[in-house]
Amino acid sequence: MLVPRVWSSVRPGLSKVLSRALGGWPSGEGRRMDLSGIYPPVTTPFTATAEVDYGKLQENLHKLGTFPFRGFVVQGSNGEFPFLTSSERLEVVSRARQALPKDKLLLAGSGCESTQATVEMTVSMAQVGADAAMVVTPCYYRGRMSSAALVHHYTKVADLSPIPVVLYSVPANTGLDLPVDAVVTLSQHPNIVGIKDSGGDVTRIGLIVHKTRSQDFQVLAGSAGFLLASYAVGAVGGVCALANVLGAQVCQLERLCLTGQWEDAQKLQHRLIEPNTAVTRRFGIPGLKKTMDWFGYYGGPCRSPLQELSPAQEEALRLDFARNGWH
Repeated sequence: MLVPRVWSSVRPGLSKVLSRALGGWPSGEGRRMDLSGIYPPVTTPFTATAEVDYGKLQENLHKLGTFPFRGFVVQGSNGEFPFLTSSERLEVVSRARQALPKDKLLLAGSGCESTQATVEMTVSMAQVGADAAMVVTPCYYRGRMSSAALVHHYTKVADLSPIPVVLYSVPANTGLDLPVDAVVTLSQHPNIVGIKDSGGDVTRIGLIVHKTRSQDFQVLAGSAGFLLASYAVGAVGGVCALANVLGAQVCQLERLCLTGQWEDAQKLQHRLIEPNTAVTRRFGIPGLKKTMDWFGYYGGPCRSPLQELSPAQEEALRLDFARNGWH
């Protein structure tokens, strides 16, 4: 089994890596990564006995690789990363990198609750093939996560990361919005290249775009449900759960927005709102995985404590797609 091998190969070199970083790591080697495009946040497949199914992960990535995505996100919220061990998280990144062409960006969710753990996970994920780290806000002590605390956290992570850092705000899961003033401050860091904002507040997305316009900083919408609106206020792409099942349609919406075909974009956006809500807020990861099974991918079970959908929920999920013309 490869999991222990990946972890054991990373750990011995970690102290050396961090020492080098403390001595002045050339964060991202001064490069500003272009994030523009669509990214599916891929799910983590599990077997019936709740083991990570790395073969199915690679099969899904090969199928999704036929669409014109800019890249892929692993270990985001849809990847059930809080339920994985450290070695499993690294193995998922390693297997994904092996399955993807080199021209596809691999964004890996490296966020942990402490700054030290996040730095270690970020460095480790870089060693096994991640192109950029997507770092979710620490939230267990959310009452103490002031702008100052979050700026300190992200600055330390970005200082020590050998790959570019993407901020990740997902208040539905964390109960915490990364404050706009903190985003503006962090946008000035040479190794922080953008943010994935999943809150759905288009006014906030537009304000972030406006207030960071003097920086080489990019905003990704965190859902297909508000992708058109996000493009309209200056976002450069999206990390969209729905792209795991309607990849061609989400990429088509991107093209329509980029070419100014707003009427056609609006019509398509309308047809994506209900299905997107179904696989995000309404039924979550169990709904997304069930839909993947229907659309020719491997969804499979979630890891406990997430539960499978009931028959009634499955039927409601199916109707949300069918009434919009997606079968």
